[in-house]
Amino acid sequence: MSSLEKMLSLLDVFTPAAPVWATDDLIRYSGSPPSTCYRYIKVLHNAGFLARVANGSYALGPRILELDRTMRSCDPVYVAGSPVIRRLTQDTGYSSLLCILFSDSIMCVQQELGEHAPPQLFNRGQRRPLVAGASAKAILAYLPMHQLRTLFAKHRKSIAAVGLGADWERFKRALRQIRQDGYAITTGDYNPGITSIAAPLFNREGEVLGSVALAASVDRIDVAEFRARTADVLEAGREISARIAATENLVDLPARAVG
Repeated sequence: MSSLEKMLSLLDVFTPAAPVWATDDLIRYSGSPPSTCYRYIKVLHNAGFLARVANGSYALGPRILELDRTMRSCDPVYVAGSPVIRRLTQDTGYSSLLCILFSDSIMCVQQELGEHAPPQLFNRGQRRPLVAGASAKAILAYLPMHQLRTLFAKHRKSIAAVGLGADWERFKRALRQIRQDGYAITTGDYNPGITSIAAPLFNREGEVLGSVALAASVDRIDVAEFRARTADVLEAGREISARIAATENLVDLPARAVG
């Protein structure tokens, strides 16, 4: 890792379970000499990415909030998709999710909660594996073949565990079926008891960017009625993709590469 990568990796340790870190613990985590880590911390603090709290410890800083505000104002997926999923939830009563491809994972960009929203539903800023759940599979099916080969080699066991095939040929067939359908439906792939329907989102060049989904707890819904909403999800995906294409003159939006 470069020195810049090591410095930025310090931000990765801050989580809801561990929101505050002592300087000594950050030094141990970084593996860098104390003088180097002190310099990293100082740079991040001066830039507002870290905030000093009691006893020489640090938490995430206000600059991150400022950047999130900017993202909400100018990210085409968020701007184009938010009003659509708001209407989708109002029309169907189910919770809606807007997700993007981020390296070899997916990230929730926005959610709209239905009346009986599952408590463990995907939230803005959360990341999950790119192989589990309808939101992920609707993206996965449209990735270029060389990226799929990389993902299959890296996540073969996880891919088999969610029913996408234990070998390369079965994996390709499963994804081809999702492309033919135009959507993915799963139950319990990532969280037990949650079912979801997802459709892909594309940029102007036809590259997959993310997905839009409906989600609900299977014990609170009529599953057949829920699945009858597939056409609504597909229409939402088409509308958001058209809106994204129309706003790309503001922010160029290439597909997020899979690492």
